[in-house]
Amino acid sequence: MSGTRSAVNDVDVDLGQLFGALGRYWVRIVVFALVVAALAFAWAIMADPLYRAETRLLIEARESVYTRPSEERTDADQPLLDDEAITSQVEVISSSDILRDVARDLDLASRDEFGAESSGLRGLLVLLGLSSDPSQASVEERVLGIMREKLTVFRVEGSRVIVVRFSSHDPELAAAVPNAIAEAYITVQEQAKLASNTDATDWLEPEIADLRQRVREAEARVADYRAQADLFMGEGTSSLSSQQLSQLSTELTRVRAERSTIEARAEAIREALESGRPIEAMPDVLNAPLVQRLRERYAQLSSDRADLSASLLGNHPRIRALDAQIAETDQQLRAEMQKVLRSLESEFTAAQASERQLMADVNGLKVETARAEGDEVELRALEREAAAQRALLESYLTRLREASARADRNYLPADARVFSRATTPFEAYFPKVVPITAAALAGALLLAAVATLVAELFSGRAMRPAPGATFEPVEQVVMPAARQEPEPVAEAPAPEPRPVVAPAAVAPEAPPLPAREEISVEEAADRLVSRGAVRAVFVSPEGDDAGATSVMVARDLADLGLRVLFLDLTWSGAPSSSMLESGRYRGITNLLASEAQFADVIHGDLYSDCHVIPVGTSDRSRALRAAERLPIILASLNTAYDLVVVECGPTDADGVNRIAEPETAVLLSVIDPADAVVRDVAADLLASGYRDVVKVSPVGQALPLAPRGRSVA
Repeated sequence: MSGTRSAVNDVDVDLGQLFGALGRYWVRIVVFALVVAALAFAWAIMADPLYRAETRLLIEARESVYTRPSEERTDADQPLLDDEAITSQVEVISSSDILRDVARDLDLASRDEFGAESSGLRGLLVLLGLSSDPSQASVEERVLGIMREKLTVFRVEGSRVIVVRFSSHDPELAAAVPNAIAEAYITVQEQAKLASNTDATDWLEPEIADLRQRVREAEARVADYRAQADLFMGEGTSSLSSQQLSQLSTELTRVRAERSTIEARAEAIREALESGRPIEAMPDVLNAPLVQRLRERYAQLSSDRADLSASLLGNHPRIRALDAQIAETDQQLRAEMQKVLRSLESEFTAAQASERQLMADVNGLKVETARAEGDEVELRALEREAAAQRALLESYLTRLREASARADRNYLPADARVFSRATTPFEAYFPKVVPITAAALAGALLLAAVATLVAELFSGRAMRPAPGATFEPVEQVVMPAARQEPEPVAEAPAPEPRPVVAPAAVAPEAPPLPAREEISVEEAADRLVSRGAVRAVFVSPEGDDAGATSVMVARDLADLGLRVLFLDLTWSGAPSSSMLESGRYRGITNLLASEAQFADVIHGDLYSDCHVIPVGTSDRSRALRAAERLPIILASLNTAYDLVVVECGPTDADGVNRIAEPETAVLLSVIDPADAVVRDVAADLLASGYRDVVKVSPVGQALPLAPRGRSVA
């Protein structure tokens, strides 16, 4: 290919010559632009003017705080509609029903603008079959179609404002249509609310009748159960038995306290009498009238004796009489103390009896209250059901009254209002004569200039020889011929050895093996290691049966501790399937088709430490279109692995040439070395310069799936 030259490298574009064509043909360019501008000006002048007007609606709640339903008053601060709902209102405004009503009210079908006449361009499109014939449609469909073409309804971004815009040749119609559409939309909203209100009323009336019956039945069940269970109510919300139990408990507490007090008073008097201590200061003694008189007499006698003792001796009759009276008074006083003690003991006994009776009554009421509380559980359940039915009935009655009042007073405001009505435009928005003419002139100038430059470029006049380029005569430029079949050895010279055969170059001390020598799998693995090969290409002329040899070699190399990758380039994918037990993994075809990365296509051998890239699942034809990426992929794999084993299947020397490079060992996987196919492929490789081809034969040894020395987990 030394005689081949690239035209792209031999010539350059002469920019001066290229853009000089604009100066040479400027008159033609200007005339063309002026003609186009004149045609655009004439069309703009003759075109029917279009007028446009718009009406703006605001989506908002029209209810006041006084007329809003009670259930809505708590949600008054929440937004009326979300973004999706407002966008939906845009579709409602432009719906066919509203447009049909507006077209009928304004009698648009009678206007020429909405007639069946079509323009010349539309007629040409209909003639070519690129458009439907509007005259074949009904009048209503035709009017609706034209209205949709002239109508634009959109929402102002970030607001609840909807714009209805319409264009027409008649300025009054341009304003009348959007106003009519807005009014029709508000009418539709009011009718929708009216229909919803009517439906609610029709549903509520029979539902309320049923609820009233259910409320009566629920309240009757409550009354019947209260009577059957003897659950009479006392003061407040508690039952009669509960109130009686509370009162008896209070009385029992009071009696116990009184009994304790009486017992303490009696014990104090008893101890005083037994010990002889004075008891005159005790409250019970002081409160007895007779005791008080005896104490006064005792004090008087003691005072008289003291007065007489000053003048009389102790044996004096008056002194002894006073002593006798004092002793008698003391005996009477103690007798009265005994009476007080017996009175306290009687009160104590009565208090104990009252306490026992109250305790019996309390225990009886406890049993009665426990039974009543069990019955009250069921009673409360019935009351809750009745209360729920009653609350639902009251809610429905409130809603019915509100709905009926709104229907009677016809107060159902739409949630939208027109805040900007369309007015009759006085200036047409289309066509704009000056902008259209200027744009046509600029576009024509640009188009003519580009056409001139392209014509100059393709004519070859804008090309010049590249600096340093030499041109040979046409007959001397010869394309490389395809590879010819090798001539017989006796008539053709021996081909020049290829430098891509690595084993001879890396390890010259090891003599190359003749193509007719066969070695075992173990010897092939040892030879690849000893010669330092980084890539081993296996050719299997006999098909998938011989392809198992490369699998065994790759596993032996992995068992030696090398980082080995097995790449399956066969059509059937049988070698890699035996290593993965499935051919449905992503592989080299997916990598070539850019459907996967390296990490997605590299898998582990089930029976060794060898890594495997199978054929893959992508379309083979798509992968073959990217076959030029295969050498780059192999080079990347060589940087990550010690040895890459490539199984090519029954290929020829041309197939090996695509993936062979220096330090590549080419091996033949054979079963029968005498097979004619094996001899032909060996001769082809030899004729193509591969003199170090080694034949590897597994004959005479077992071909297990698992490599030697490894167990299948």
